[in-house]
Amino acid sequence: MGDFLISYDELQQTIKEVLVQFGFSDERANQSAHLFAKTDLDGVRSHGINRFPVFLKYIEKGYVNPHMEPFLESSIGVFERWDGQLGPGNLNASFAMSRALEISESFGIGCVALRQTNHWMRGGNFGWQAIESGKIGICFTNTKANMPAWGGSEPKLGNNPLIVAIPRKKGPIVLDMAMSQFAYGKLSNYARAGKNTPYKAGFDTDGNLTKDPNVIIENEMALPAGMWKGAGLSLVLDLLASILSGGDSTHEVDKSGVEKGLSQVFLALDPKKLELEEWAETKAESIIQDLKSSQVFEGKEVFYPGENVLRNRQMNLDSGIPVNQEVWNEILKFKES
Repeated sequence: MGDFLISYDELQQTIKEVLVQFGFSDERANQSAHLFAKTDLDGVRSHGINRFPVFLKYIEKGYVNPHMEPFLESSIGVFERWDGQLGPGNLNASFAMSRALEISESFGIGCVALRQTNHWMRGGNFGWQAIESGKIGICFTNTKANMPAWGGSEPKLGNNPLIVAIPRKKGPIVLDMAMSQFAYGKLSNYARAGKNTPYKAGFDTDGNLTKDPNVIIENEMALPAGMWKGAGLSLVLDLLASILSGGDSTHEVDKSGVEKGLSQVFLALDPKKLELEEWAETKAESIIQDLKSSQVFEGKEVFYPGENVLRNRQMNLDSGIPVNQEVWNEILKFKES
C-alpha cells in the first residue's frame, strides 16, 4: 500500500485516542501523541508513527508502563540522576531534557542522566525542545546490540543516537544521528518499500557489505558510521550513558532480549547565563555562511544538519502529512479493538 495525506491535528488526535485506550492519562496521551505526530510533521518518518504499532505492542507486553514517571535518585548542583521506571521513553526523555534546561537557567549548564527508560523514538525532538527554549542541547542514548564492533562478526554495540542542537536565528543547527550508517527505522522504511539502501548499510552472514535492509535487520549487523570511528564513538557513548546514569549498558540491555531499560544523558547550556549569547550567534552565522559558500558537484547542494526540518514542517502543515496506509490501518485496528 502507498501513502496518503493527513492533517497534523487528525494524526495527533488519533494517536492520543489510542494511547488513552492503552492506559495513558489524557494529559500524557496528548504529550506523547504530540511527539509522535511532530516527528512525521518534520519529515522524519522512520521514527514517527511507523514505530507506533511496536510501541503499543511493548505496552501490551508490559515492557513500557504508561503510568510510570521518572523518580529522582540524586541531585548535586548541575547534575541530576533519575530512574525512568520503564515509563514511556518519549515522555521520560522530554521530562529529562526539561530538567536539564531548568538547571541550566540557574547554573549555565544542566546535566540529567536517566536510567531504566525506554526507546525515546525520535531523539531529535529533544534537541528541538532545547532550541525552543533558546538553549544548546546535547543528548544521547544507548540501545540494544545491533551493530558489530569493527572486525567483529556479531552484534556487540548499539547504534546509540547522538543529538546536538545549536540555536541560530536564521535556522537552528540540529544534528540527529545514529552511530550506524542507517538507523534501523530508516532500514525498516526501505524494507517496507521493497528497496535496497542507496549505499552499503550493513553485513550479511558471511561478513560482506550489503544494501539489502532485510538481511541487515535480521542479522542486526548495521554498518557503523565511519566504520571503526563510528564503532569507537558508539562504545564511549554507551560507557558515558551507563556510568553517569548508573543504568544498564548495551550488553546488559541485550541480555533481556528486548530493547528496554535504556540509559540516556541530557545536557543543556544556556547562552544567556554563560554570557555568550551575542557572539555565539555571530559565530554560528559565520560558520554556516562559509559552509553554504562551498563549491559543489553538479546537481548537488550543501545542507547543514536540521536545515530541511522547518521546510518539511511548513510543507506538511500546508499540504498534509504523508502516512503509510498499511501502518495507518494497523493503528486503526488498535483503536477499534
